[in-house]
Amino acid sequence: MWAQPGVAARPQKLLVPSPDWRDQVIYFVLTDRFADGDPSNNDQGAGEYAAGQRSRYNGGDLRGLQQRLDYIRGLGATALWITPPVANQWTDPAGNYTGYHGYWAEHFMQVDKHLGTLSDYKALSDALHRRGMYLVQDIVLNHTGNFFSVRGAFASNDPVAGYQPHDRSHPVPRPSQSPFDRNDPRDPVQRDQAIYHWTPDVSDYTDKHQELNHQMSGLDDLNTENPVVRRALRQSFAYWIREVGVDAFRVDTAFYVPPAYLQDFMRSVDAAAPGMETVARRTGRARFHVFGEGFGIDRPFRDEQATKIESYMQDAQGQPVLPGMLNFPLYGALDDVFARGKPTAELGHRVTRMMKLHARPHLMPTFVDNHDVDRFLAGGNVTGLRQALLALMTLPGIPVIYYGTEQAFTEQRAAMFAAGWASGGRDRYDTGAPLYRELAALTALRKTHRVFSRGTPRVLHSNAAQAGALAWTMNWGAKTALVVMNTADHEVLVPNMATELPGGAVLKGLLDLDRPTPPTPLGLDSAGQITLRLPARAARVWLLQGRLRGAAAASAAARKRAGPPLTLNPLTSDPVATDLVVSGRAPGAAPLRLVVDGDLSSAQQLTAQPDGRWTARVDTSNMVDPGVEHSVTAWVEGTQAAASRAFKVERVWQPVADVEDPPGDDSGPTGRYLYPTDPGWGDNRQMDIRGVKVSTAGGAMRLEVAMHRLTSVWNPALGFDHVNFTVFIELPGRVGGATVMPLQQASLPEDMRWHLRLRVGGWSNALFSSEGASATVEGRPVTPGASVQVAPERQSVIFTLPAAALGKPASLSGTRIYVTTWDYDGGYRAVGIQAQPYAMGGAVPSDPKVMDASPVIVVP
Repeated sequence: MWAQPGVAARPQKLLVPSPDWRDQVIYFVLTDRFADGDPSNNDQGAGEYAAGQRSRYNGGDLRGLQQRLDYIRGLGATALWITPPVANQWTDPAGNYTGYHGYWAEHFMQVDKHLGTLSDYKALSDALHRRGMYLVQDIVLNHTGNFFSVRGAFASNDPVAGYQPHDRSHPVPRPSQSPFDRNDPRDPVQRDQAIYHWTPDVSDYTDKHQELNHQMSGLDDLNTENPVVRRALRQSFAYWIREVGVDAFRVDTAFYVPPAYLQDFMRSVDAAAPGMETVARRTGRARFHVFGEGFGIDRPFRDEQATKIESYMQDAQGQPVLPGMLNFPLYGALDDVFARGKPTAELGHRVTRMMKLHARPHLMPTFVDNHDVDRFLAGGNVTGLRQALLALMTLPGIPVIYYGTEQAFTEQRAAMFAAGWASGGRDRYDTGAPLYRELAALTALRKTHRVFSRGTPRVLHSNAAQAGALAWTMNWGAKTALVVMNTADHEVLVPNMATELPGGAVLKGLLDLDRPTPPTPLGLDSAGQITLRLPARAARVWLLQGRLRGAAAASAAARKRAGPPLTLNPLTSDPVATDLVVSGRAPGAAPLRLVVDGDLSSAQQLTAQPDGRWTARVDTSNMVDPGVEHSVTAWVEGTQAAASRAFKVERVWQPVADVEDPPGDDSGPTGRYLYPTDPGWGDNRQMDIRGVKVSTAGGAMRLEVAMHRLTSVWNPALGFDHVNFTVFIELPGRVGGATVMPLQQASLPEDMRWHLRLRVGGWSNALFSSEGASATVEGRPVTPGASVQVAPERQSVIFTLPAAALGKPASLSGTRIYVTTWDYDGGYRAVGIQAQPYAMGGAVPSDPKVMDASPVIVVP
């Protein structure tokens, strides 16, 4: 910023007091893809820049961010998190990918030339602070770029063995910052200095030694036990706090450094290079926030990853490590429940457990998608996204909005500006977009009512069997809010929900996600209970307002006038294998409805006998998981009267098809396809199908796909990597369907037409209908999705599709199934003449993206 002649330059507002981070809303940008404010810095002449290409620098920079701050603030965001702005390795050794994302550092104390200058960075910080906003910088402590590899003859006692320098890296052959430039163990002096772990890639993420000391995806692993390295990293990142006024750090790949190192990073008493807490405090930031990335997603009702994440916030002795960690387990539950239609009890459990496991859940950033996982809308729908965002804004944690979510992006790293990749050739800063307006309303709700940012949740109701109702209260001092959602596509009943609020309490409506006006007030009975009917996909919020005078007496009088209560007789505690017979009594001649698992749309209408007795049969043919607890409720319509019982079902899976696939045919339609050259694939042939078994139980279907070998080199959330399964399903008697295989440059064989398409990789799980499908469009997302299980002892992956996903068919006889393999990373990997580290070879780029395929399987 230039001052006018004779006019003093305005001092920059760089060092400002820390906010209360519990009350903040963070907007997260991949800087290269957000806004191009200075085209002159785009191309640095190393072949790294190509606007519109996914793997190349596209042109976003710091000036572009500054120019769009009002757009970000208009969403209600109070802080901006940017990917690492430091000088990077621009191209990988093979020249196929670039460091546009910022995680391949070569100098930790310089701004990358593609992003601008130090002056640009200071100007961004100043502009944020003058708007009352804050700056979060992404930092990397675990590694630099990929300037060398260790392969072949590696031996732990001989770092020279297998060492391969990457002398053609751009813009420099090795980091230019000392001591990180000392990366050649062939030099005895550098070897003795031990700045790096000269190790190969991690091959087993369950091996703690490998996790902490080996290279992750070829990135050079720093020896963070070395005091020289520790001091250099503290000096490097203290620089950004002092010089730019950064207000918080996000620590990339925190799981790959020891917690003891992070304690040193935060609290070292080294006078020449103190820890970040001291540096921040000396610059006026008493609550400088640091949160780490620990990519760990727990399976439903498990807590191993959440426990590991907590160990990076406080150690076994209760000593602090980092102030916060990204809440990946909550992300996994949000995605499963709102994008894939899983039972809401999975999210209910996660909310309850996170409050017990984590000492500081309010300081854990929460999110529904980011740059390392599929966009929510890549497999979910807008309705589910709106509900997930409401949950984000009404639960503990610091909500993070990933750029482009407000514009309904489906591509993981698409650009917001017209020249960038997957932008559609237009700028995407539409403040009138429906999701932009809705997000602004949700952030306003959170800011207006601190009960959502500071309160403690209590889960009141959830559905253990399927999509449906989920309700929780948030309590903070004298304030209580009630959040209720229905994730199902049908009306549901919430019977006799105990709120633990005073009898006769009244709650005023704050927000109805589907209407411009708040919901009508709620009145609780004398016991603090309420029965609710929720329309399909409803999402509503209320705030405790007060209590009706005389409500308890009035409620007692009403019960006295009602006569005998509605009853539902006890059920067996053993799982049932057939239909379930239930019975009870109903007061008077009131109409009675029998509701199973909260689903009002399929409730039975019953009429009691003159003496009040009633009996009914519950169809259990679609209940296939013996671990799920189902519910049955008798309800007198139009009243609060309801009685519920729980039961379990153990149906038998019937094998209906077992098809072998020839070994070694994982070479594409031509027989000449080649696997990528990255060592992660090795000779494991992860895409070679060996057989498919199909089983059914009622209207549900289970597919077990046996493979040559399963690997988990990259610690995938679903338990396998280096292969993506795409399963096409043709349902009997169903009209329509499609023959095109979206994104795979192919069509189905044998005149087959698909109605449902399942796409599952190590980090993604999405189900689509053929509605709207084309060569470039995957179709319409469908819920509920499939559950995925790995059977390592059989080298198999098991997909279970509930009857609801298949349309609750009376029979699956005649169903046709076709299973294909490829690999997926934010999109199906490329194919070309030559195999590349992360692209298939042996074909032309337009050839089908199918490495192996099963025969077309017909269910008899």
